Amino acid sequence: MAKMIGGRLCLDFANTVGGRRLASEKKGANDHAVLEDRLTDYLDLLAWSLRAGLLTDADANRLVREAKRREEAAAAVWKRAVELREAIYRISAAIASGKQPRAADLELLNRELAVAHGRVRLAFGEEGEFVWEWIDTKEALDQMLWRIADSAAEMLTEGDLTRLCQCGGEDCGWLFEDTSRNRSRQWCVMQDCGNVAKVRRFRSRLRKTK
Repeated sequence: MAKMIGGRLCLDFANTVGGRRLASEKKGANDHAVLEDRLTDYLDLLAWSLRAGLLTDADANRLVREAKRREEAAAAVWKRAVELREAIYRISAAIASGKQPRAADLELLNRELAVAHGRVRLAFGEEGEFVWEWIDTKEALDQMLWRIADSAAEMLTEGDLTRLCQCGGEDCGWLFEDTSRNRSRQWCVMQDCGNVAKVRRFRSRLRKTK
């Protein structure tokens, strides 16, 4: 299961792949090939949602039963999830590289937001404040998508997009917010892609000295 290193729910969701092989400059920064997809079916989506804190154990078990009862609907939600993930990835990758996101990707995100906003209402909280709360979640197979889409919208409208970055590791392409003070973060995880890059540079220097 993918590590949670993005800094935002939507970025961690976009990172539910083993890596991405980025295309050449001729094709554009938004084009990629997914390496080792970690969302292969609806149960994978449930497992990730549980790990991300979007579901409780009871929620996940209930949705497993619901998915078995409504297999076609569960498969349709999984397909929407993958499409949403890729749209979030392409939008974020475009921003990270200083390019304009594709209209089709924004339209897909807007469609998911329309679904999500139909499942939220304003309520008066226990501590005397007004809060947004999700409704009709009990048997909703797509409830995790509401919060993922909402996270993406919040990032795009309220976040500091100059801190949105893409890992420079070979065949990685994971996304993250660089919250370091001097904006120096280059890698998704220093112990992974960062160390691999160091080893490659070291070996390259050795070859040049021979």
